[in-house]
Amino acid sequence: MNKQLFGTDGIRGKANHWPITPEVGMRIGRAVARVLKAQMAGHHKVVIGKDTRLSGYMLESAITAGLVSEGARVLLTGPVPTPAIAYLTKSMACDAGVMLTASHNPYTDNGIKIFGPDGYKLNDALEEAVEAIILEDKLSDPEGEMGKALRIDDATGRYIEFAKASIGAKSLKGLKIVIDCANGAGYFVGPLILEELGAEVISMAVAPDGRNINAGVGALYPELAGEQVKAHGANLGICLDGDADRVIFVDENGEEVSGDKVLYMCAKALKAQGKLAKDTLVATVMSNLGLHSALAKEGIKVEATGVGDRLVIECMRENGYSLGGENSGHIIFAESATTGDGLMSALKVLEMMQESGKPLSELASGMEEFPQELHGLDVTEKPPIESIPELVQVISEVEEEFGADGRVLVRYSGTENKIRVLVEAKCAQAVKSSTEKICAVVEATIGNKSPV
Repeated sequence: MNKQLFGTDGIRGKANHWPITPEVGMRIGRAVARVLKAQMAGHHKVVIGKDTRLSGYMLESAITAGLVSEGARVLLTGPVPTPAIAYLTKSMACDAGVMLTASHNPYTDNGIKIFGPDGYKLNDALEEAVEAIILEDKLSDPEGEMGKALRIDDATGRYIEFAKASIGAKSLKGLKIVIDCANGAGYFVGPLILEELGAEVISMAVAPDGRNINAGVGALYPELAGEQVKAHGANLGICLDGDADRVIFVDENGEEVSGDKVLYMCAKALKAQGKLAKDTLVATVMSNLGLHSALAKEGIKVEATGVGDRLVIECMRENGYSLGGENSGHIIFAESATTGDGLMSALKVLEMMQESGKPLSELASGMEEFPQELHGLDVTEKPPIESIPELVQVISEVEEEFGADGRVLVRYSGTENKIRVLVEAKCAQAVKSSTEKICAVVEATIGNKSPV
């Protein structure tokens, strides 16, 4: 089935435009409830969380109405990180969890992520079943009694204790930490977790107003936290995205530490503890070749998947791996969580610093990255890349020029009308010139030429 609604990370789009409308939201609620009915008898319970976007109120009400009309009991948490919903779905014996977020996108967008009772995102088969019901011409009337909805007041407290337990609630006394919460879902729990563990905390972007989520702050703008790290003499900076399921770090010098370097540090630390299953890290095809090279020297293999944390998690589950992630900042510790968790990842890195006595810059210094350029270009449509002969030709020419010393990856975004162009090689000048050639062909063929 060619899915029309679900992308690489749930359903996403512009709020109040199809499919992110109250009408579709109600259908999503009804569809989730009907899939649950088909799977198991009895009453069903669904937990719903959201980030801080204004449109979260609209979607929360619409999806709740759809679920309640089909007899489900709904638990509403208010603003919490995505990993909190994954955790609460399982710990509160819910049949499904729904998170309303568009991650790092601006407030004008929103989306729906759905988790199963085990705390993992729905697989393709279940997404297809939900989508088929949503897209029916006319839904039959609900059968049976209606359900009800109630707010749970201790959702954030439950998640805070869960996150702290991931490092055994070890003390962070002596550390000074800058945390940029992107005016998003981590604005309350992020600083509180660090303070409860004894750190001195300088908080940024913790005043959400429904419109300022990701607005020049958070994981996409780590240089701001870097400035505060230097100004306050902090040990590091932690930059969350809008739903706090991923994190970007800056070191004690205010310099960004790439997601691949953090994966390198985590894999190396877990192996030293005997906790890196099969001595393997799962990463995506977007990870830098330098990660593969550095980990090979440590006797650690890298298994590459397609883009998206769900694909990383599926590979980990299928093969029994314990660590995986994306260079964008998603990190999954299978021993502790079922999805990427920016705050838990931050705690793990802080634990490494405490135990080693080394600053973040030194922990990350064992990996050298190949020069790389990544561009996201707006497109008007998304035809198969292999159907664009000019693009196929220029990619082939660049790959032939690089040989084994570089690579090209061109793919469409699963969440936006963009095409991603990644070029990586040992020679920085070759990377720059090759990227310009490929981007020029994209612009000439499928680029969005509308005036800004």
